[in-house]
Amino acid sequence: MQAVEITKPGGPDVLALTDRPMPEPAHDQVVIKVAYAGVNRPDALQRAGLYNPPPGASDLPGLEAAGEVVAVGAGVTDPKIGDQVCALLPGGGYAEYAATPAAHCLPVPDRLDLKQAACLPETFFTVWSNVFMRGGLQAGERFLVHGGSSGIGTTAIQLARAKSARVFTTAGSDEKCAACRDLGAELAINYKTDDFVEKVKAEGGADVILDMVGGPYMQRNLKTLADDGRLVQIAFLQGMKAELNMVQLMTRRLTMTGSTLRPQSDLAKARIADDLRREVWPLLSAGKIAPVMDQEFALADAAAAHTRMESSAHIGKIVLKVA
Repeated sequence: MQAVEITKPGGPDVLALTDRPMPEPAHDQVVIKVAYAGVNRPDALQRAGLYNPPPGASDLPGLEAAGEVVAVGAGVTDPKIGDQVCALLPGGGYAEYAATPAAHCLPVPDRLDLKQAACLPETFFTVWSNVFMRGGLQAGERFLVHGGSSGIGTTAIQLARAKSARVFTTAGSDEKCAACRDLGAELAINYKTDDFVEKVKAEGGADVILDMVGGPYMQRNLKTLADDGRLVQIAFLQGMKAELNMVQLMTRRLTMTGSTLRPQSDLAKARIADDLRREVWPLLSAGKIAPVMDQEFALADAAAAHTRMESSAHIGKIVLKVA
């Protein structure tokens, strides 16, 4: 099969088309003939040598894909050969075929095609597990997501709004802020021209914050939280270290937590998939929420897709057309 591999740690130019053997399904796994693969920030971190695959996972990048099941391993009863699915992958999405646990596959929602479905798993697993399972966001609470025009951001805005939270976000341009408001954000703050701390505190502060920035945002996020608020960290684009005022954390009963998705156990990811099937997939099938699409690239143009993503010019999801 054709695949895109990381030839050495570095920039987008280290991604190269290659030939690899087709994967075989292990026990409880399926093999998917990939139609489209999603492009995500963790792919770029892996390419740079900063996010290694877990033991046993493919060394190829790509954490989500959509396509047709073409082989099933022992113990698999669902999905079946011929089913169209989208799936969270341990790796290997930048290829014509990819293997993944059957429990990490979800049906393609009604109203969506395979290209749209390929944009769902990585972002929806991440947002659901962090905002709702870990952050405990409830109806009526105030929710702030940084980077609202990203794949994670556009997903978080829609899901939080669908669950009746008040949604605030930050973005890097007036155009991106307008896109966030169109998705349901009540307040969209251009972080280049306005202070998100003061803007959100004027609304009562945030009960839950989803942050991908880290570094200098850490202390500012604590100031932005309402009493008993929860900060959920899922990345650190501006640094993994920060100096914090612990008095705020203690006297205002704040909670700091976070997670990464890829290293979690297969069982943990299966539980997230079950939640999504029950709580979120009906919203997608009903057209109440939908993935926001930015641009499509051919598999051979994966380097250009990474360049687009790292420019931060995109709004929503970038995909690779594989089949």
